[in-house]
Amino acid sequence: MEKLELEFFLRTSVKVLYTVISTPSGLTRWFADDVNINRDGTYSFIWDGSTEDAKLLAKKRDEFIRFKWLEDEEDENFMEFKIQVDPMTNEVALIITDFCDEDEKDDTAGLWTKHVEKLRQSIGS
Repeated sequence: MEKLELEFFLRTSVKVLYTVISTPSGLTRWFADDVNINRDGTYSFIWDGSTEDAKLLAKKRDEFIRFKWLEDEEDENFMEFKIQVDPMTNEVALIITDFCDEDEKDDTAGLWTKHVEKLRQSIGS
């Protein structure tokens, strides 16, 4: 598996961006058809009737959230949404870290770009 890190600049506040990357309602606006937090604390992401569960590994308010897909057997793999603010320009960036097979990097990057376009539309960026 290859680590993929993508950076997208967004015209929004850190608080708005953190809400859409860390809450079920926010994630449903741009990333999945539906997102639920289960009793055991795992997150269920639903696309086209198919469900993938993830464990919340870590989060820090207004900075990042990191998930681990339960079906992914590679211990070091994760999916992370990180917020970075440029100290000179105050531009807000969303940095997405994901893992994929080497021959799927372009497809995976394209998929993330589509998700972020939907995110831009949902927050008016």
